[in-house]
Amino acid sequence: PTRLQILPYVPFSLYLLIFVLSGLINAQIRYSIPEELENGAQVGDIVRDLGLDLKKLSTRRIRITSDSGRRYFTINHKTGKLVVSDRIDRETACEFSGTCSRNLEVVLENPLEVHNVEVEILDVNDNVPQFPRDEYQLEVSESALTGSRFHIEGAHDADIGQNTVQRYNLQKNDNFILSVDNNKVELVLENKLDREKQNELSLLLTALDGGSPQRSGSVVIHVTVLDANDNAPVFSQAVYKASLPENSPPDTIVIKVSATDADEGVNGDVTYDFGHVTEDDVNVFSIDPKIGEIRVTGVIDFEERSSFELRLEAKDGLGLTSYSKVVIDVTDINDNAPVIYVKSLTNPIPENVSPGTEVGIINVQDRDSESNRQVRCSIQQNVPFKLVPSIKNYYSLVTTGQLDRELVSDYNITITATDEGSPPLSSSKTVELSVADINDNPPEFEEQSYSAYVSENNKPGSTLCSVSAADPDWRQNGTVIYSLLPAEVNGAQVSSYVSVNGDTGVIHAVRSFDYEQLRSFKVQVMARDNGSPPLSSNVTVSVFISDVNDNSPQILYPAPEGNSFMTELVPKAAHGGSLVSKVIAVDADSGQNAWLSYHIVKSTDPGLFSIGVHSGEIRTQRDISESDGMKQNLIVAVKDNGQPSLSATCSVYLLISDNLAEVPELKDISYDEKNSKLTSYLIIALVSVSTFFLTFIIIILGVRFCRRRKPRLLFDGAVAIPSAYLPPNYADVDGTGTLRSTYNYDAYLTTGSRTSDFKFVTSYNDNTLPADQTLKKSPSDFAEVFGHCDSSPEVRELSNSLIKNKEFFFLLFQSNKVKTYKNVSNILDFRPDGNISEILALQNRQQ
Repeated sequence: PTRLQILPYVPFSLYLLIFVLSGLINAQIRYSIPEELENGAQVGDIVRDLGLDLKKLSTRRIRITSDSGRRYFTINHKTGKLVVSDRIDRETACEFSGTCSRNLEVVLENPLEVHNVEVEILDVNDNVPQFPRDEYQLEVSESALTGSRFHIEGAHDADIGQNTVQRYNLQKNDNFILSVDNNKVELVLENKLDREKQNELSLLLTALDGGSPQRSGSVVIHVTVLDANDNAPVFSQAVYKASLPENSPPDTIVIKVSATDADEGVNGDVTYDFGHVTEDDVNVFSIDPKIGEIRVTGVIDFEERSSFELRLEAKDGLGLTSYSKVVIDVTDINDNAPVIYVKSLTNPIPENVSPGTEVGIINVQDRDSESNRQVRCSIQQNVPFKLVPSIKNYYSLVTTGQLDRELVSDYNITITATDEGSPPLSSSKTVELSVADINDNPPEFEEQSYSAYVSENNKPGSTLCSVSAADPDWRQNGTVIYSLLPAEVNGAQVSSYVSVNGDTGVIHAVRSFDYEQLRSFKVQVMARDNGSPPLSSNVTVSVFISDVNDNSPQILYPAPEGNSFMTELVPKAAHGGSLVSKVIAVDADSGQNAWLSYHIVKSTDPGLFSIGVHSGEIRTQRDISESDGMKQNLIVAVKDNGQPSLSATCSVYLLISDNLAEVPELKDISYDEKNSKLTSYLIIALVSVSTFFLTFIIIILGVRFCRRRKPRLLFDGAVAIPSAYLPPNYADVDGTGTLRSTYNYDAYLTTGSRTSDFKFVTSYNDNTLPADQTLKKSPSDFAEVFGHCDSSPEVRELSNSLIKNKEFFFLLFQSNKVKTYKNVSNILDFRPDGNISEILALQNRQQ
């Protein structure tokens, strides 16, 4: 059944006959099988066909040999059948042969037999037609004529017979048809090509075989239409429009133009250029000849030119040309700051102009357009000016407040103009304005008042002080001139005391000053400017004269040596420390120049008496003995505390006796080492004692009968000290001298016992000497002694208290009429300790 199926065209009887004949002789068997059978497929029952015994196959060692190196068949020893042992591809096995068969030899042993077997390999349609290329490239010019033929290599099919290529089919198209003649395949141009419409065609060519089932193979034919220069370039727009901001930097792309040429290659290679343009446009723009980009190459300024129109030209490789144009509108950029112009300006401005006065006109310009040229103007807020809008970018500069040149003399007004662009631009301009001066300020002194200090005995022309006044006005309005206002000092014109430098304000002394006559005075200095009308102001200058130690101490009691002498009686029973007398001295100077100190420079008995350094009180240092001499002479020096110190000396004569009856002849009263002068001194002493005694009697009588309204001093025997001993108008401000000399007076010194009553004495202010006289005394200077005055209880109480303390007092009166104790003007307390501060305190309480 297999053979019948494999060889359907060979009768079975014929096969059987061949088999019988071959068994008789060296038989040859032929099998036919299709290719591509699987391994193990049965080819034929070779044992049966050769008439062999299946059971003896193993003993006879049956085997197959082939004429080819590759074994495709083998014998199954169990079934005795010839089977396929390897896949057979006819096209591979018989590549170059139309028929394909394999000759086999079947070899058996015992006995040796050799049988030939031919196996024919039948073709099966297992291969498709294949073209030699994957695709065909065909170039055809668009100018090719109709009927042109283009050869195409045909397809190959490895199968044979009906299984190979039988026909071709071409995909339907508008330009080509297929022509096949004796396996010659050609494309025939039926309609003319137009590359500009279709520059490429893809045609599908299919080859079909005759097998069953039918197989086919295809190939794509790419037809490229070659160009012919039959088209000029064409711009994409007839007119191009572009917008470009001004100040665009170089190399900025404005626009890209495009022209197309339906041709290709050189024929369609388009280049760009400007047509007829001005030189200015060429310097501003450039065009790329290949890609058509127009770029900026120069400066674009909207204020110079707001639009450009350029002619464009496109040309292909063989010279076909077309034209277009581009219109470029330049858009404004806010690139111009406003410019400020000062059209008019009043300079300088008087400082008395009223608010609202126009002093200048300002104009503002901006070259930009639309909102970029809208400008706002302003000035800083700290000046008394403002801008008032006027017509079309004009502003008026007016004052807003009162000007004062002395506060601000110059103004730098910064005007700022800002446009409304985005971003806004601004500019500033500084206007300098000066304020003219008006004489509206009087000179003003640096101090409310001035004080000058000068020592007495100064040289005329010396500088006392300097005044200074400032006037904030300018030039002559601020020039200050100094002068003295008329006045009197001590009845004389002030100009006789001081003068002032009109330019510098330095005050000079015209004369030499004397502290003892004039201690201070005031002058008025006027400062006047040179304006019109002039303004002025005054200031007070106080001149204080300081003391110089130019006055020596003046001894009031006793009289200085050589003029006259007085004698004090010292009781013989005086104990140590008893007050026997007192030296009274004053100094016309003040301060420490009037601080006096007392010293005994020479004495008869150095160890008997001592003097208080500050009080001038002479006291006994020890009890008086019988051996002490009756006559004692002390030379006392009074020194002030000035630098250098000045001094004066006096002699104090003391008689140690209980009464005058015990005194010997007065010719020995004077203590002098020279015997030639002793007699004259004794005579003078005797006369003096007699005079003193008579005076003492007269004073007692006068005191007893004096009227009550007259001031009296209670005493027991006194010696009067006339007012002529005091310097005229003497004053001790600090109270540092022995006597306070605000008032001139007479004093009475007791010569009796220390228990004597005090008597009131009359003031001698009326008998003061003129300033130009010297200090003198004579017996005629003793004052008239009045009767005894009434003593009030207060006075008696004070007197008793003072007598118990054994103190000496001088009661000073301000006037001749003293009615009560409260009228006492001053009390000097000569106490043993010399405490001056307590004296002053007592004086203040009594006042």
